[in-house]
Amino acid sequence: MLVEVPTQHPEAPRSLLGLSQTELSIWAESQGQPAYRGRQIHDWIYAKGARSLDEITVLPKQWRAQMAEFPVGRSQIHYRSVAADDTVKFLLRLSDGETVEAVGIPTAGRLTVCVSSQVGCPMACDFCATGKGGFQRNLYAHEIVDQVLTVQEDMNRRVNNIVFMGMGEPLLNAEQVVRTVQCLNHDVGISQRGMTISTVGVPGQIRRLAEHHLQATLAVSLHASNQPIRERLIPSARKYPLEALLAECQEYVTLTGRRVTFEYILLAELNDEPEHAVELANHLRGFQSHVNLIPYNPISEVDYQRPSPRRIQQFVQALEDRHIAVSVRRTRGLEADAACGQLRRRQTS
Repeated sequence: MLVEVPTQHPEAPRSLLGLSQTELSIWAESQGQPAYRGRQIHDWIYAKGARSLDEITVLPKQWRAQMAEFPVGRSQIHYRSVAADDTVKFLLRLSDGETVEAVGIPTAGRLTVCVSSQVGCPMACDFCATGKGGFQRNLYAHEIVDQVLTVQEDMNRRVNNIVFMGMGEPLLNAEQVVRTVQCLNHDVGISQRGMTISTVGVPGQIRRLAEHHLQATLAVSLHASNQPIRERLIPSARKYPLEALLAECQEYVTLTGRRVTFEYILLAELNDEPEHAVELANHLRGFQSHVNLIPYNPISEVDYQRPSPRRIQQFVQALEDRHIAVSVRRTRGLEADAACGQLRRRQTS
């Protein structure tokens, strides 16, 4: 008789992906196999991309046949699109029929994967396509790890960087996100310093994240220099004022010794004026931080506009004049609707 796979989440579906070598060895023993079978399974699902136990030819033939239908935890590529800059967007179908998107972003010597942490998103940010489709459920760790392995296999390149900037609010699924970070680090072999967890801000969750002492970068989606504009763009800001969010970020810096990245989407004639840059600089004076400016990527539901290159540079200069570390994110995957803020749960082209 099969037993439940040991897991840190009692409601998680039975799957092998996402489990450590130790957990897989315990599971193998529970199935009447020697512990070293767990090490073999670990090697085949993480390093060799096995999608079923039947593919793992080092396992006994009879056991493979018996366990052929036991879920490893891999998704199916439902749709794939490639932008002119070679960015690839994947629509993945999960075991329950839900779909999520992940993006592979290649650059010279590096492959970054933008992963989703939820099916949809409950935050409903006004400029973001994901929130327009509503929220279905949290993803389990194996479903997030699968996104990385899928992109790595499809693009035939090793993944170096992971950004939790796809569909969903990671800190509303913090337990599974932390478990994913640990799995990608220990089992897939990706450095935590190559990972970034992005959040729009959930009261108390940034502090709790600090307690895990991860080496991943925290990126906070600020998107406004004052409370009225932030409330217009981010509905949840009404219950989590800008001052409270910044105070929790400062506490994060104190607890971890790591700087915070602040993401700021630039929307023409809304939050891109010089006075907005001055306001932002005043908030961050003396803060161990970095500002990542994101020129708006259009979606069909709203009519926000991207600022001109001149306006973007003026905003950058205003921050630099006040000694704020700042960079402008290069837009990738725009033609495939794979850029920041454009991810959905359905095929769009």
